[in-house]
Amino acid sequence: MPRSVNSVASRARRKKVLKQAKGYYGRRKNVWTVAKNAVEKAMQYAYRDRRNKKRSFRALWITRINAGARLHGMSYSQFMGAVKANNIELNRKVLADLAMNHPEAFKAVVDKVK
Repeated sequence: MPRSVNSVASRARRKKVLKQAKGYYGRRKNVWTVAKNAVEKAMQYAYRDRRNKKRSFRALWITRINAGARLHGMSYSQFMGAVKANNIELNRKVLADLAMNHPEAFKAVVDKVK
């Protein structure tokens, strides 16, 4: 009995990977073995950096809140401690936006917690 090979599925799988490699430089875009490795590595970077993006944004928010709080004579840690103690349920993302784009609203929050 001849060997059965599902070439339809194999071709579809390869086409899917080569489509993901579209826009890559040189043989990475059209040679199966090279493209497969390049796409696999790219997926690892994408997975890792989706998590790193969260870290980076949190660090940015903390920096912005710290800058806003220091304008009103408080450090970041004092400010966040006071926010938690006064049961103000604004997260760092919102507080950073207020500090950057709505300083009068941020001042109102600072005055509330002082």
